[in-house]
Amino acid sequence: MNRHIALAVVGLLLGGVEAAHSQALPSYMAPISGQVTSSPTDTATKDMLALNTGMFELYGDAAKVFRANILAKHPVILGLFSGAGGKFTLYQPGKPPVDAPSVPIVYQLLKSVGHSTMALAQVAGPYVNNPDNKSWLGAMKAYRSRMQSALDGLDLTPMQADWRDNNRTILQNNIAFMDECIAKGVIPFETMEAFGKKQAPYLARNVAWAAQTQVNHWMTVLADWKKTLGADWDKTYAASNTIYVARQNNVLFSVLAQFFPPEAINDRLLLIETVSFTTTQADMLESLTRIIADRSVGSLFFGNYHLMDYELMGGDARAAIIAESAKRGIAPFLPPLVPFGSNQWPTLVTPGPGPATIADLK
Repeated sequence: MNRHIALAVVGLLLGGVEAAHSQALPSYMAPISGQVTSSPTDTATKDMLALNTGMFELYGDAAKVFRANILAKHPVILGLFSGAGGKFTLYQPGKPPVDAPSVPIVYQLLKSVGHSTMALAQVAGPYVNNPDNKSWLGAMKAYRSRMQSALDGLDLTPMQADWRDNNRTILQNNIAFMDECIAKGVIPFETMEAFGKKQAPYLARNVAWAAQTQVNHWMTVLADWKKTLGADWDKTYAASNTIYVARQNNVLFSVLAQFFPPEAINDRLLLIETVSFTTTQADMLESLTRIIADRSVGSLFFGNYHLMDYELMGGDARAAIIAESAKRGIAPFLPPLVPFGSNQWPTLVTPGPGPATIADLK
């Protein structure tokens, strides 16, 4: 019997049970039988809450139509984070999506060597100055073998000579650090601290070269796409994704911003927060569709196109926080009010003292 039919039959049986309490139940009903009680208030509350849960199904159905309508009228560019330096896709009305060529492989090679050095801090960090714990030895020996293989093949990689020399030094320093720790059977903090300081300038060069490679590539791609789209660029939407640690100075969003006017930020050019480094094109299109569709709702009910870009209860909650803080004798601590539709960068923008780039740390 179909599972849904079986459940329906059980429901009918239980309904009959409630209608005739005195009727004896067969033994096979004992495990699932019992009186179901619900007060009128409980029932009314559940019925009202069901309006909200049912809304999401309606939203999902409408979003499919909205997405199709948006893509039929507007070009859309998605710039998604990836370990390969990002992935850009262009959607044009009436045409199949176009994926841009990947960032040159040297970008990944530079990052891989840099990450390998930082990974050593993760391997060693929990065991610093702990001679009685040798559980790190196996992982470090295995990683040393991989490090040696990378060093052995370095000259065969597609990398210019001066960059290759810098990476050779990084890999050699990594191996020397591991050999010292393995030989001693302990990871002294002084050794790890000296290792970090020694590697810093070489790592900084890799970071700079990787950034130059990535930015040059994507600015070339976007310049070509802008030329291809012509006047349609002025109605193009673009979005990139980010997690918290990559939000400030987000590379893909910052590159996109060079090709849009300032008033497009937070309007047609969006930075969408996600919970992991990578996300799918489908999820990004869904988020973009939801944002654009909700703007029409904001205009319909409140007469403001960008109202729904903001926490709807945020303004009233702000007033409530101020009032509640006064009751408790504490000073409210809140960000400044900004107008709906602000074109401010969607990252930290208030300047202040302290280093802001790797170069500032020197």
